[in-house]
Amino acid sequence: RVVGILLGSRRKGVLDVSNSFAVPFDEDEKDSDVYFLDHDYLECMYAMFKKVNAKEKIVGWYHTGPKLHSNDIKINEIIKGYCSDSVLVIIDAKPKDLGLPTDAYIAVEEVHDDGTPTTRTFDHVMSEIGAEEAEEVGVEHLLRDIKDTTVGTLSQHLSTQVAALKSLQSKLYDIHQYLEQVTEGTLPVNHPIIYQLQDVFNLLPNLSVPDLMKAFYSENERS
Repeated sequence: RVVGILLGSRRKGVLDVSNSFAVPFDEDEKDSDVYFLDHDYLECMYAMFKKVNAKEKIVGWYHTGPKLHSNDIKINEIIKGYCSDSVLVIIDAKPKDLGLPTDAYIAVEEVHDDGTPTTRTFDHVMSEIGAEEAEEVGVEHLLRDIKDTTVGTLSQHLSTQVAALKSLQSKLYDIHQYLEQVTEGTLPVNHPIIYQLQDVFNLLPNLSVPDLMKAFYSENERS
């Protein structure tokens, strides 16, 4: 996997990652405690980036997972030497599902219900990929040149709906797998996740109400 450093800044409680660079890294696949991260290269590259843009600070690190590794907590402790509240972003270089190919995490202390000592673990945080205003303008001009004029608005609308449904199916599958593993006892109960799932279920519409169903059908016919 590839490991690198994230550069950016914090604005009103929001972390904005605007740049990055890879760092020489190697590890033993059989022993997670054996790994190498080139500190000298990291510090040298950061010093050069700082000369170009002093506002960009080290805000965390990334790797091409595609999932969390057992030694990520230890590597995160090293990165915390450069940034006390380091964030980890896992990038799926070969995504198979629709949606963002990135997942962001922060290290937290996990308190156990049985009274055992707390352990360090990762907590998933919301993230999104956006662009600066100048970048958006550039992309708009580029799309004008490469836009396929043979694709109609109806086709685009259906393609967007199919993509959204596939993304929803993928997330529902993840929820199903998690709940099954909790039921079987292979995963511990995580109360914040259960509370969030309950909030999702509470927001689901009551499809047994005839007037609501009629409104749904009417809206779908118009769209």
